[in-house]
Amino acid sequence: MKMNNIPFGITDWSAIEKTEHAGDTGKAFWQTQVFDDIRVRMVEYTAGYLADHWCEKGHILMCLEGELTTELDDGRIFVLKPGMSYQVADHAEAHRSSTETGAILFVVD
Repeated sequence: MKMNNIPFGITDWSAIEKTEHAGDTGKAFWQTQVFDDIRVRMVEYTAGYLADHWCEKGHILMCLEGELTTELDDGRIFVLKPGMSYQVADHAEAHRSSTETGAILFVVD
């Protein structure tokens, strides 16, 4: 990831509009900012959320609240709790997210 053409700035996440994205079950609410080629998001998953797809996009993701389960297409399962993060490259390992309790994440991709 190269970070170009991004002057210093501050984001007040409380002022960023939320967009709704349905999962197979539950919903995700995204607040999104784009800086050149980098997307930065605050994502809130409702309790019972299960992604509607296997994602191959690379991310750096940090769990801020709740608990997030990430399943890889090879069957491995990882659970993130507040203060934990993961990173994966584009097209490296397909993954999908779910949460029983709900979660709030900070995501850079």
